[in-house]
Amino acid sequence: MLHKDGYATEDKWAPPDGKPHHAPKAKSVIWLFMNGGVSHMETFDPKPALTKFAGKTIKESPVPDAQDPEKLKLARVTVVNDANGQQRNKLYPLQVGFKKYGKSGIELSDWLPHTGSCIDDIALIRSMWTTDDNHGAQTQFHTGRHMLDGEYPTLGAWVHYGLGTLNENLPQFVSMGFREYWNIKDGHYLGPAHDAVPMRVDPANPLDYGKPEVPVTAAEQKAGFALSGKLNKLREKQYPGDAALDARIKSYELAFRMQKSLPEVLDFAKETEETQKLYGLDRPETKAFGMQLLASRRLVERGVRFIQIQHGAGGAGVWDAHGGLKANHAKNCLSIDQPISGLLKDLKRTGLLKDTIVVFCTEFGRTPGTQGSDGRDHHIYGFSTWMAGGGLKGGIVHGATDEIGFHAVENRHYVTDVHATIMHQLGLDSRKLEIPGRKRLDIDHGNVIKEIIA
Repeated sequence: MLHKDGYATEDKWAPPDGKPHHAPKAKSVIWLFMNGGVSHMETFDPKPALTKFAGKTIKESPVPDAQDPEKLKLARVTVVNDANGQQRNKLYPLQVGFKKYGKSGIELSDWLPHTGSCIDDIALIRSMWTTDDNHGAQTQFHTGRHMLDGEYPTLGAWVHYGLGTLNENLPQFVSMGFREYWNIKDGHYLGPAHDAVPMRVDPANPLDYGKPEVPVTAAEQKAGFALSGKLNKLREKQYPGDAALDARIKSYELAFRMQKSLPEVLDFAKETEETQKLYGLDRPETKAFGMQLLASRRLVERGVRFIQIQHGAGGAGVWDAHGGLKANHAKNCLSIDQPISGLLKDLKRTGLLKDTIVVFCTEFGRTPGTQGSDGRDHHIYGFSTWMAGGGLKGGIVHGATDEIGFHAVENRHYVTDVHATIMHQLGLDSRKLEIPGRKRLDIDHGNVIKEIIA
């Protein structure tokens, strides 16, 4: 049975009990999402053929049938031709060098030397694909469904829904960074109680409406919360199963507890100078992202389940390099490289990495061919992501794209395969979380990527 607003009512069906379905190998997730579409060729999937065949058409490349209709049937594509019927989309050379890192000898971009120093702890997946060729793909990577299909819960919402809290004084699901209107909510038909709590890395003002507008004593504030709680409980008896009211009650209770706990989490003065430098807090290029990642480590060690960070949101996203790709990606890589390395090294040395999955993802890759004179367009047929920690293997590459980075050709993975792997490591079976009236498509569940599990 569903509530009139589309949420499941709790009087006809039992929600999860907060316990994992099988023994978990991880407790928490730090989800790093790069908005705009990172070029896989200039970061995690080097393709020397792009430089060798630069200026040639795809038909003249080592993969002449890359744009064959049968290969493009996963989603729409437009092949642009000039007046003579020739493709204008000429292969664009690599804009950065690559080198091998770690004992595993995996090649990464020269723009990511710090991340490269952690490659032996990373499971790199070079064979992702999706179907939305515009930035609604941000929503698709979070939910597994094309945004035109409707609104569906994000991975973080499912984790929040399925597992109990590890800390009553902090939210189980936190979001940092700006989110566009098409990707601003998480719970959807699970209810607003499963939306992420938006947080700023500002000890004085970490939450919207997180402190009183006028000075009040602790006793006065406690009395106010108690009165609100009584009134909400009375309302709850009148309207059982009202998901919005339930979310409101829980948010008030959590907000009261967070007023003391959250500023303490964001007090970086308690961290050593060495740790702050590890995350790049001493450099203007890396400080903002580094603060979010240091906050993430502090949240994880206090029991927060899912931390979702949006890097470079606003408009299409800062990674959307239709022109000036070299300058764009060099700047963006500089801002994230050291903080990500700092997070992985800090989690590892504190023993938290074994219980924490760190995910690096983006909505799609970018085309092997040039757009304009010095950019790359959106590309859905093959791109990269990676995961580390939480019982996953390190120092491995799984999957591959073809010689020019056009198609995922080996161990192809739709975005929900990442979801399935994360949920499996957390001890969750997505099929046991389905609710009446909301049966999911098989592809929504995804397939666990068993090859990267230790």
